[in-house]
Amino acid sequence: MSAQAAAGARPPADGEVRLWVCANDDLGPGTATALAGHWLDEHERATAERFIFERDRRQYLVAHVLVRRLLSLETGIPEALVELRRSDRGRPSVRPPDGGWPAGEGPLDFNLSHAHGYNAIAVGRGRRVGVDVERLDRVNSRALAGIAESFTPGERSRLARIPAGAAYDRTVLRLWTLKEAYAKARGLGLGLPFDSFGFVLSENGGVAAFEPPPDDPSGTWWLLELEPEPGVLVSLAVEEGATPMTALRLHAGFPWRPSALRASLHPGNPVPLLAPGTLSAAPLPIAGAAPHRTHHTELQRSVA
Repeated sequence: MSAQAAAGARPPADGEVRLWVCANDDLGPGTATALAGHWLDEHERATAERFIFERDRRQYLVAHVLVRRLLSLETGIPEALVELRRSDRGRPSVRPPDGGWPAGEGPLDFNLSHAHGYNAIAVGRGRRVGVDVERLDRVNSRALAGIAESFTPGERSRLARIPAGAAYDRTVLRLWTLKEAYAKARGLGLGLPFDSFGFVLSENGGVAAFEPPPDDPSGTWWLLELEPEPGVLVSLAVEEGATPMTALRLHAGFPWRPSALRASLHPGNPVPLLAPGTLSAAPLPIAGAAPHRTHHTELQRSVA
């Protein structure tokens, strides 16, 4: 019996994307270590051994055990036999099964993000996906002000109108996670400057408009924001692909069983595009706006 049949899972349709959010505490330390010993490949085990601090090693093990479990549910291949390939930039992908993907199933794409005890994984078919998760309570305001300096002039101009405080911090982190998710979906990671593309945020949540970088072949993306737990921000970038995105299935907890479905969301339409230079061109100066400047940052750009 395949893993899919045993778990009652089914692969997502081409227009469906699944997002799993799992806290480290959803999987005990001993369980994570034991599963990692059986499921992770040589590259993953070697990476885990290089961590100096146990909290970082635990974060890595939980995240990668979670990836293996989800890919097994999606493909029907046992966790230890799922073969991962890594691009030159370090982005992992699933090796297609012998004979290719089954009829009616597009190529499977997935993306992982983890931060301070939380993990998020997006899985889709026939389209690229990227995800990023961050926690508001683990990033200080000085770090966020420094991060904002990497944004487009138009984004910085809008941020300069927001007083320092909780609203400013949340807006910076929203933009940061969106940029990470998009860069990861493109598979470019550190190779994509964050001032080459930008977003206009809706005050009520969500992305109102998107200026893609010049090298984006289409610029057609679903860009979604969620807050599965208070202060835990998740951004998702989904490529249009050959078919429209029809649903986002949000799951919570470690996927021992498929009953962890928390919500099914209709994503609406792709985000409207802005003309080139709308946000990335230098804006007019704002009278009385003091720039935020610092060289300290706690957030790191994600490679994958």
